[in-house]
Amino acid sequence: ARRAGSYKSEPLVYGLLAALLAPWPLMFFTDLSTPRIFSLQALVTAFAMAVATLLGPHAAPRRFRGWRARTQAAREFASRGMADTRGRTGVLLYVAIAEHYAEVLGDVTIAAKVSEQEWKSVIDTLVPAIQRGEAAGALVRAVDEIGAILARHVPPDAENRDELPNRVVVV
Repeated sequence: ARRAGSYKSEPLVYGLLAALLAPWPLMFFTDLSTPRIFSLQALVTAFAMAVATLLGPHAAPRRFRGWRARTQAAREFASRGMADTRGRTGVLLYVAIAEHYAEVLGDVTIAAKVSEQEWKSVIDTLVPAIQRGEAAGALVRAVDEIGAILARHVPPDAENRDELPNRVVVV
């Protein structure tokens, strides 16, 4: 995903904070009239909202961006039917470019057999490579690494039926 959310609420939040905070120092430390303070309050609020709009995802705290990306990854996992395989072996590599976030989600069987540390090693190489502008090669390497991890922990059975599409989906 280019970004995990629309980040439409951040400008409103920063605007409300600015509207609440702006008048207090003006009331206590200046002799400005109430209409003048109100005008400055409106100006500060508009400025805060404009800056937050321009910053987009970067206006949100890092922790919130990570939470939003994790939530969206879980939604994508569910909506793409990753939990509907016979052996509960669905795997999703989710990347949110704007948040500098990536995650490998595995269904119940995969989660029981593959440690978070193994997925973390894939992500720790993927995210910096994407930040350097090497997204295509980094994604190919990540998919190869994920395939090798899966082959070690959940080798294909004799039938080896592919129940999910193997393709890149950009949302």
